[in-house]
Amino acid sequence: MRYGVLGDIHSNLSALESVLAALDREGVDQTLSVGDVVGYGAAPAECIALLRERQVKAVMGNHDAACLQLLDTRYFNNYARAAVDWTRSKLRDADRAWLMSSPLVLHFEHCSLSHGTLFRPELFDYIQSPTDADPSLDVMPLPVCFVGHTHVPVTLLRLHDDPSRTAYTIDTEIDVDEAARALVNVGSVGQPRDEDPRAAYAVYDSELGRVWIKRVEYDIRTEAQRIHDAGLPGMLADRLFLGV
Repeated sequence: MRYGVLGDIHSNLSALESVLAALDREGVDQTLSVGDVVGYGAAPAECIALLRERQVKAVMGNHDAACLQLLDTRYFNNYARAAVDWTRSKLRDADRAWLMSSPLVLHFEHCSLSHGTLFRPELFDYIQSPTDADPSLDVMPLPVCFVGHTHVPVTLLRLHDDPSRTAYTIDTEIDVDEAARALVNVGSVGQPRDEDPRAAYAVYDSELGRVWIKRVEYDIRTEAQRIHDAGLPGMLADRLFLGV
């Protein structure tokens, strides 16, 4: 089974289109999304429509929850809060229903899916260190779990020969068969924050036991202009060029 895994899309239509085209070339069997489909960018309904058309299986991210008024935005920064308010006004009933149907966690035959953590996913905590990863690694029912939320690709893992130690790697090809458990952050489609502005996504081949973190160019200028035209904060457009 070959899975394509989408990290935080954040209403970035140009990036999503480029990644989906890349996944078509990869010949994946199923596409998954680790959530935050909306927020920040200016094409929320268009992105949801593409995912619905592709029958993408998605979990709910914190921005998705906020746009559905399921999460208090008092702890969001001003830019994120402005984007949530704008997005709420642009979502149609069908868009809201699709987002609402997304659970916090999904389990498939070969992997699990959550937005921030697998442990207490409703808190939308960040995994930024091996210590942060330990509670989720402890409760993983399957050897591989995909997450997002930080917008930075990294894999936290426990190896068969030393299962008590949590290690990490930023390698772009990961042999998950070598790991007893692997927690893979796939980065972000629509708003990378690792100083690489290209859209990030993952491909997981369960038969080969391999995960690849991949990047693809997209039309950043078009997406930045879409943000400006929508009247959203200009910083949300500027950061796309820098990957921060």
